[in-house]
Amino acid sequence: MKKILTLIFIVAGSCCLADAQTASSLFWRRDSVQVNEIVSEKADLYREVGHHGPAVENTHFALRIYFNDSGAIDVYSKSGRGLELERYKWYPTLSQQENDGAGCDEYMVGKTVGLGGIALWDGSREVKLVATGGRTARVGDTKNGSFAEMIAYDVPYQEDTVDISIRIDMDRKTRNATITATELSGKPVMFLTGVNYHPGETVKCGDGFIYAWGVHPADVSSSPVPIGAGLFYKPSDFGPMEVTPDMVRIISKPKSSVTTTVVAASTKEAELNTVKRFENYMLR
Repeated sequence: MKKILTLIFIVAGSCCLADAQTASSLFWRRDSVQVNEIVSEKADLYREVGHHGPAVENTHFALRIYFNDSGAIDVYSKSGRGLELERYKWYPTLSQQENDGAGCDEYMVGKTVGLGGIALWDGSREVKLVATGGRTARVGDTKNGSFAEMIAYDVPYQEDTVDISIRIDMDRKTRNATITATELSGKPVMFLTGVNYHPGETVKCGDGFIYAWGVHPADVSSSPVPIGAGLFYKPSDFGPMEVTPDMVRIISKPKSSVTTTVVAASTKEAELNTVKRFENYMLR
């Protein structure tokens, strides 16, 4: 049985999961034409690239990697009925949400790395992925699904520079997503990741998992609903969990690559639509 640490608990199923389809999306806002790669010496294209960076989805949620220094991964919540990036490009109208059942960007990352996003740790502080050599964003299909990737070049780190890739793989046979962080030359670094949360959310963590469930502050959505965000990790790859005012974070041992698995859910869907069902999924 997994040992559980309850940080905040305010509210209290089984679920059957259908096979998930996948898709990816990357485009310039100026023309909305889908592309497989954007290479730029400009390290911050947050406002110029569609949905602020490369994105990938299954039928239950979508994830995007911000095209800036943050290393953050953000969540788009859905009803679980289909793929939405091509049609809504992350930002459906209120009418589309109410009448078509479209999802919404209800997850607020703030100044954190969001759900499974990546920063570095220098032994005493967080180091953002400041790409002095530019960035590359990529999306595409794989044998088992779809992926989105962001590479930051020449990131200053411990009196050296490193090249860091953040890659999200969606497998069409599961609702989870795999996140792989890699230093491309093989240098060992300390990766920082975790799950962010806001006041009032249910937050739990234990041996190999972290999750948060609740309402995020209203951002794009005018009527935000409870959503869930969870992360699975291999404890032997990381040090002890640390709880900050807005994040449950884990810091890896020195490694050239680490992998975690994330999942998101919403009260809009039929499967993991309560905190109890989401907890059961995280503890399965």
